[in-house]
Amino acid sequence: MSKTYKATGINLKTQVLGESDKIVTILTREFGLIRAVAPGARKHNSSLGGRSGMFVVNELLIAKGRSLDKITQAQTVKTYPGLSQDLGKLAASQYLAEIVLCQALSEHPQEELYELLNEHLQRLEALPRTEPSSILACLAHAVFHLLALAGLTPQVQTCCLTQRPLMPDSSNPNWQVGFSIPCGGIICLEAWENLRKEANRSASRQGRAGEQGRRTVNQSPVPSPQSPVPNPQSPIPSPQSPKPDYQTVVHRQELPVISVRLNAQELAMLQQMSQPEIMQINNTSYQSWLSVEQILRQYAQYHLGRPIRSATLIDSYFAANHDTTV
Repeated sequence: MSKTYKATGINLKTQVLGESDKIVTILTREFGLIRAVAPGARKHNSSLGGRSGMFVVNELLIAKGRSLDKITQAQTVKTYPGLSQDLGKLAASQYLAEIVLCQALSEHPQEELYELLNEHLQRLEALPRTEPSSILACLAHAVFHLLALAGLTPQVQTCCLTQRPLMPDSSNPNWQVGFSIPCGGIICLEAWENLRKEANRSASRQGRAGEQGRRTVNQSPVPSPQSPVPNPQSPIPSPQSPKPDYQTVVHRQELPVISVRLNAQELAMLQQMSQPEIMQINNTSYQSWLSVEQILRQYAQYHLGRPIRSATLIDSYFAANHDTTV
């Protein structure tokens, strides 16, 4: 007799199997990420047809199999029909699902990740269709929260070099701060510039020291081949310590790469990402949300070690609807 188990999960990915079946990848509260066959799901009269769709939440009864488990019963708990009715919302949902698939573990409870994903899908579905730029805001907010849950929160309150707090100066239109993806957060450009100058001075000093060392070697006297051979009976002179033929290397802080420069508004938005009030920020331009989403996308791709393929749908959607090249 095959062993069965119960789970509550949301469908994140489907693929065709045989003539009428589907393989569904499901994020469950109890067991994390599982892959199970939905038998006959592609038949027009199948009870699993709609229940195996994307972003459908089901209470499942699953039978253990040798290679793949099999869904034997499914009772729908929640659906998100509003996501499929708007291309921007659907693209953003697939974007989030792809990040979750990279983060989720199998055979481990994933209740926090499950609840967080459903929370942000609800927010996406509830957005008014007349404000497409709010999709970017909701998407950026969700990506930031998913990164935080995975322990990958970017450092946006203090400088990665000095560890001092950085406050955006909104009164200065030319104010900027650096963001380094390899370093994991924001960088004070003044501290970065000082470090760059010090690195250049250090390299210059090492270059001069190396040149001086080469000159010393070239000018040292060479013993004459006709010099008398020392008498074995003569007293042996005390040995002198030979000069080392190496240089002492002093390790200094490596100059970090500045991935992008942020203005005051963009930094303020990143610093408030952990708060629900970010969604109610007024006078926030579409371009600012676009910049913040791009930063978080690059940061997520760097730490996940793979591109977010669904992000190209977001680019296409906003390029078409806002005449903007991303």
